[in-house]
Amino acid sequence: MNFWGIAWRGLAVVALLAVTSLAHAQAQGIKVGVVSFGRLLDEAPQSVASQRALQEEFAPRQRDLRAREEELKGMAQRLQEGEGFMGEEERRTLERDARDIQRELDRSKSEFAEDLSLRRNEELGRLQRMLVTEVQAFATNESYDVIISEAAGVVYASNAVDITERILETLRAKNTAGN
Repeated sequence: MNFWGIAWRGLAVVALLAVTSLAHAQAQGIKVGVVSFGRLLDEAPQSVASQRALQEEFAPRQRDLRAREEELKGMAQRLQEGEGFMGEEERRTLERDARDIQRELDRSKSEFAEDLSLRRNEELGRLQRMLVTEVQAFATNESYDVIISEAAGVVYASNAVDITERILETLRAKNTAGN
């Protein structure tokens, strides 16, 4: 069996264990929910508003870049049309100006892409924090014991299902007995 066959079989086992655990938890009266953060990020009104705000924030720079591209196209067209009629000095000046604009345009595009990426990441981080807080508040208000995300794992766990303290007690007891 190849690597992918083993990996899929392993995933199937994990999925089966998760479903079995959820069924067992619900049989014990534990309220479990599943949330799709991808869908929340796609469909939440806050996310849509954030995307719109980013577009508005970067629209002036994007328009400026397009205008510079059009200016450069115009220069290239003048060079091509004036091939036999343009004087040598005029042609060199136009070519030099076109190269300068191209360099500036390339630099501006790079800065634009970097700034946009930075702002998108900032907004995404802010949205993710807000969504986690909202899911946790919803879980508390609706008396859920565990909320699981398909991407992030457990997003919320009430004290009723948190076994950390019990495991720590066992470890402390073993540590004391071992000394």
